Amino acid sequence: MPSISRDEVAHLARLARLDLQPDELDHLAGQLDQIIGAVAQVNEVAADDIPPTSHALPVTNVFRADEPRPSLTAEQALSGAPEAEDGRFRVPQILGEEQ
Repeated sequence: MPSISRDEVAHLARLARLDLQPDELDHLAGQLDQIIGAVAQVNEVAADDIPPTSHALPVTNVFRADEPRPSLTAEQALSGAPEAEDGRFRVPQILGEEQ
């Protein structure tokens, strides 16, 4: 006999706006009982001397250091552009009128 009753499953189904058939209520009551039992087992294993973790392995930053380096000049960047205007890339207008 599951510790979660058929009425509790029906109540949860109503809250979730699920239309469950009577045989589904009985089936889900057993499944929810197993899920709650598994969570209870995890709670029993958890010990106070084990720190909480978000990852199984240590996470380190894999990015390079942010240091200034030489880059393209504006003229070099615009040299490959199909169209340029006033030192900027010229692109087709996509959002209606100019402001």
